[in-house]
Amino acid sequence: MAYVVTDLCSGCRYTECVSVCPVECFHIDDTMTYIDPQHCIDCGGCVPVCPVGAIKPAHRLSPDKAEWIEINRRRAAETPVVTGRLPPLPGADARKRAILS
Repeated sequence: MAYVVTDLCSGCRYTECVSVCPVECFHIDDTMTYIDPQHCIDCGGCVPVCPVGAIKPAHRLSPDKAEWIEINRRRAAETPVVTGRLPPLPGADARKRAILS
């Protein structure tokens, strides 16, 4: 079962997760990252490095977050692979504070 990026990434797009991924399964758009479930090897290395806790195992998503399984699958197919760390989006630190408070 693959890992899933949830809506907590939206507006932040920290890419620490990308820098630890051994298989380059992360994709990116203008607002967040996504995990390609076809390439994720379930190593879990991305989970502890996400500064906003946006990455979860698909089988542990709460019912209100289950839609993110399909969103990641679809968006990974539509967006480019990201292979290196990028700067977070403007306002990411404020969003992080709001999420973690």
